[in-house]
Amino acid sequence: MFDRLQAVEDRYERLNELLSDPDIVSDSKKLREYSKEQSDIQDMVEVYREYKQVKQQLADAREMLDIEKDPEMHELVKEEFNELNDRIPELEERLKILLIPKDPNDDKNVIMEIRGAAGGDEANIFAGDLFRMYTRYAEAQGWKIDIMEASPNPAGGYKEVIFMINGQGAYSRFKYENGAHRVQRVPATESQGRIHTSTATVACLPEVEEVDVDIHEKDIRVDTFASSGAGGQSVNTTMSAVRMTHLPTGVVVSMQDERSQIKNREKAMKILRARVADMYMQEAQKEIDATRKSAVGTGDRSERIRTYNYPQNRVTDHRIGLTIQKLDQIMEGKLDEVFDALILEDQSAKLAHLND
Repeated sequence: MFDRLQAVEDRYERLNELLSDPDIVSDSKKLREYSKEQSDIQDMVEVYREYKQVKQQLADAREMLDIEKDPEMHELVKEEFNELNDRIPELEERLKILLIPKDPNDDKNVIMEIRGAAGGDEANIFAGDLFRMYTRYAEAQGWKIDIMEASPNPAGGYKEVIFMINGQGAYSRFKYENGAHRVQRVPATESQGRIHTSTATVACLPEVEEVDVDIHEKDIRVDTFASSGAGGQSVNTTMSAVRMTHLPTGVVVSMQDERSQIKNREKAMKILRARVADMYMQEAQKEIDATRKSAVGTGDRSERIRTYNYPQNRVTDHRIGLTIQKLDQIMEGKLDEVFDALILEDQSAKLAHLND
């Protein structure tokens, strides 16, 4: 572990030199690349340097204990030695976590797709509740929400809603939400007071830049058509709606949220890139057994990951066995307790894999 840490520190020092090189400073691409690399390893280097400093202080304190004859001074040195000794395992644990390979998508914006599934109107209403929950959380972080496509349900909620959350690290928090979310409650339309079970599905995709996934124009078929609203009536007579098909994978994206065809094309392309990249990632992931067996699940869209039980004010995440009696707070967007538990479990699984 410490050989790897020393190599990282050496690289950090080399990056400092490179970022002071006039040739690099004048090359915006390399400057951005090296700055990001340095930023990514800065925390690790700082903790490693603190660890080395504490180890040196500990060695000095141990030496003083051997030579110090004054009882009062000896006691002070012993107290300092014990404090330093207690910090070593804490710093080592932090270093192990920092050594876990970072998900390259963690810092990206996230595209979220929520759809009502089993349960008719109640499933669509629940999809709307999930949308509100996620947007409340995002707003509390100061992140911007951009609705890309929405199909409102006449009885409330959404048949489908696709939106982007723009914020540093958004994907790192939301990426564990992939899967089927189940709700147990008495619907507003239920006259007998019976509890119904409905589901909505959530997909979370990192925003993908053009340089991140290779999509050629010749591989995309673009169809345009007039936008239509509920009941099929025409929203406007111009051919502003866009349907994009990625021919090699069969991924299809339709967009009619904007009145401008250009804006619909831009939004559709963002979603298309994210879906194609996600498809490739899912295929590659199937070949990595250790990752697929992670405690937080496979990321399979059909996997039931969480139950929201309204009568008991309870939320249960089935992947990690977490139960919280704070459903009312969670639906208001207070998701940190859930997200932190999922991240901790994922880190623990990856640490165990590193130690295998």
